[in-house]
Amino acid sequence: MAVNSSTPPLHRSLHCRSPLAFFNRTGPGFFTHPPNPRLVSVRSHSQNSAPDGSGSKRSLSLEDSQTSIGSSSSAIDFLTLCHRLKTTKRKGWINHGIKGPESIADHMYRMALMALIAADLPSGLNRERCIKIAIVHDIAEAIVGDITPSDGVPKEEKSRMEQAALNEMCKVLGGGMRAEEIKELWQEYENNSSLEANLVKDFDKVELILQALEYETQHGKLLDEFFLSTAGKFQTEIGKSWAAEIISRRNPSLPNRHN
Repeated sequence: MAVNSSTPPLHRSLHCRSPLAFFNRTGPGFFTHPPNPRLVSVRSHSQNSAPDGSGSKRSLSLEDSQTSIGSSSSAIDFLTLCHRLKTTKRKGWINHGIKGPESIADHMYRMALMALIAADLPSGLNRERCIKIAIVHDIAEAIVGDITPSDGVPKEEKSRMEQAALNEMCKVLGGGMRAEEIKELWQEYENNSSLEANLVKDFDKVELILQALEYETQHGKLLDEFFLSTAGKFQTEIGKSWAAEIISRRNPSLPNRHN
């Protein structure tokens, strides 16, 4: 699913606002790594004596202060960029005339809850990893937007765009272990390469049809497309069971219901 009509087209640069306005652009929609903060020397102003009674004041090294300032700056820049996940509406609902539809972040949040509450997970499956994958699986959409089949973007090109966006976001974060973990989790989901990815892929479809059910109930309109596009594609017993429960709750009196 993708950005609403008020958001710039997929290939257009993001509209920058402070504190991201200082980023240099290298291509459509992407930011370069922000410049390093000005190096400063920090010295403790504490008047307390050291534990040994010498009265020495503790000084933070230049390296310590640089790391602290750079890490905080990168974290806030990254989180500010991720704000777009909260404001970008899922395009599939917009295309069906749903007013005030869910955002990308709404979708990912409920998927993470699914991973948190799911009972009877298969042996060897890591619940915490499922939660993490759910949180990051659509994170690149903060830059590229929500690309749907109706946009006509080939699957390979969509993956390339999202990979490039993810790399830029991880540069904004400042690299390091957390950035590498985000890349690894995203790639695992993209490749459907683990039991955890299998389950989260199912949660992605379960969340989609659950939201469709809620919009059918709320707006009294048929949203068969979403049920038909996911039918027979669930990989796990949890996914199949939850999908069957959702489908059983659909209102059979909605007009033009397909048999």
